[in-house]
Amino acid sequence: MKYRSVFDIIGPVMIGPSSSHTAGAARIGRAARHLFGREPKYAHIHLYGSFAQTYKGHGTDVAIIGGLLDFDTDDTRISTSLEIAKEKEMDIHFYEEEANTDHPNTAKLIIGDDEGELELVGISIGGGKAEITELNGFELRLSGSHPAILLIHNDRYGAIASATSILAGHEINIGRMEVSRKAQGEQALMVIEVDQNIEDTVLNELERAEHIKQVARISD
Repeated sequence: MKYRSVFDIIGPVMIGPSSSHTAGAARIGRAARHLFGREPKYAHIHLYGSFAQTYKGHGTDVAIIGGLLDFDTDDTRISTSLEIAKEKEMDIHFYEEEANTDHPNTAKLIIGDDEGELELVGISIGGGKAEITELNGFELRLSGSHPAILLIHNDRYGAIASATSILAGHEINIGRMEVSRKAQGEQALMVIEVDQNIEDTVLNELERAEHIKQVARISD
């Protein structure tokens, strides 16, 4: 196994007590916030496995809400995130689910406001790392550790080339890419992890590209 840095071994700088239940959970919440593009007005958080059993004692609840408030894993405000969210009048509900999942540290977040809603499933895989495994019904594998672009597009010839040519024109290197779809010829989701944060000008160009319907990003 190869490690990119010492932090892949000892975990990230973070607020405790648990890298899996706190730092990983914060990353899930923050990924949802970035993909939604703004602070949500409500959050319905469904917890599974060990998340459901120990989320209060291990700080999973404050970590996820801290992530939704765009706090990083080492932000001391995470410990008071529930109070901060209450002051902002964010409507929060936690649900302890009994259903079995593929991973013991699984959370499903449904967040939104008057303008829209986002549903995301994330897992905390240890060492403060997290993966997003589902977004609005699309299956995916997104680490959240790298800048990424997510594009909902028509499942048509040329959609992928349209997006990648724009990135190449801005000299943006692609580290990993995957495409998923619900059915042939319908909408599809393109996930592109890149080596640098994406500027608004690039996002705007992607939004105008042929077959692209919606664009979101995750910044590091």
